[in-house]
Amino acid sequence: MPRMIDQLRASKLPSNMMQFAARGALQVPPAENIEILVHLARHNHVFGDLARLTLAGWDEKASLAVASDPQSPREVLDYFISPDNLRPKLLPVLLENPAISEGQLIKIAIGALRETIQAMIKSPRVKSLSGVLKGLQANPYLEKEQADELRTLLSGARQVSTVASEDAALAVEHREASAGTAASVPPPGTGDEWADDEALNVYLKEHEHDIAAVGDKPFQAIGGIVDFLGEDHLSDTHVAEAPSPTAPAAPTPVIAPRPAVAPKKPDVLPKRENALQKISHLDVKGRIQLALKGNKEERSLLIRDGTKVVALAVLEAPKLSDGEVEKIASQKNVLEAVLRQIPLKRRFMKNYKVVRNLVANPRTPLDLGLGLMKNLLIADLKNISGNKEVSETIRNLALKMYKQKEDQANKR
Repeated sequence: MPRMIDQLRASKLPSNMMQFAARGALQVPPAENIEILVHLARHNHVFGDLARLTLAGWDEKASLAVASDPQSPREVLDYFISPDNLRPKLLPVLLENPAISEGQLIKIAIGALRETIQAMIKSPRVKSLSGVLKGLQANPYLEKEQADELRTLLSGARQVSTVASEDAALAVEHREASAGTAASVPPPGTGDEWADDEALNVYLKEHEHDIAAVGDKPFQAIGGIVDFLGEDHLSDTHVAEAPSPTAPAAPTPVIAPRPAVAPKKPDVLPKRENALQKISHLDVKGRIQLALKGNKEERSLLIRDGTKVVALAVLEAPKLSDGEVEKIASQKNVLEAVLRQIPLKRRFMKNYKVVRNLVANPRTPLDLGLGLMKNLLIADLKNISGNKEVSETIRNLALKMYKQKEDQANKR
């Protein structure tokens, strides 16, 4: 008899069973229940949100057993170790699970909050992984005491590194170099530079299938370039055209030549490309690299890239500021996938302006806006209730919540 997860993957379960599955109510072993929930959370648009909520509150003992088992399905472990789904109680066993790659731990290290940083520093396995320790060093939330401890650990990690780990690193370097991808070896330079390179390597590896699927798709901005930059700015992005042919000049009288003096050639500097020109020359991988390692102006263009895997890379950029995310959350000319991705980042959701801008953005999917509205202050609820650009459903709920909060405030 086939397992329930196999029937689910083959789309053989009726909708009522799918709903039971998303609530974790199927009569199957706990490990299979978790596998089913992860599959729904990652691949099902109807029951995915419910499955994610169920997983977030799933039995701790059963979750620990799955998270610590190297034989657990790859998709399940990838879900649990993802920064967007990571449960603090599961982190210690996930860090020690050899099935979790060093690259995945590096991604956690670069963007970890203080509590996660401390848990990673205490991990026996992390202490032996210099790449993860360097990722922690590049973390902006690192405290002075933790930085001192990391320097000590890095010194010890270099001394006890084994030949096997060196051979594995060389194998990774050779494989990635042959595929046209820089290896995950920290280059000389600042911690920020290394963090940028590591974020790029992790992103390219995680999205290699998506990158292959889009091929050589050129840059095409959502909403059109003229709409975004204006015609005057756009005119600067084109190289100068050759002068048009003119009528032949009238013959001039012949004059005896004066002693020739070699004319001084003017210094001609090559015309510098602006950000838009630079992006227009890049393929998909090049644009992803620029999204993760480029500057603020380049990110502001690439977030509007019609190629989803490029636009989403901007949200993974280590140098992406809170102010940039606030602006992105209010933009109407980005992919829906970008707006859906923002709430999955805990760091972004700690910024109230990001939440408010998402709800007030008419481009934000309805289900997402409704879910975020409960976090708004009374003044913003009032403003959104009168915002004609957002949907009527959003306006009506905002008005209802505004009146409820106002009544509660008056009773006090």
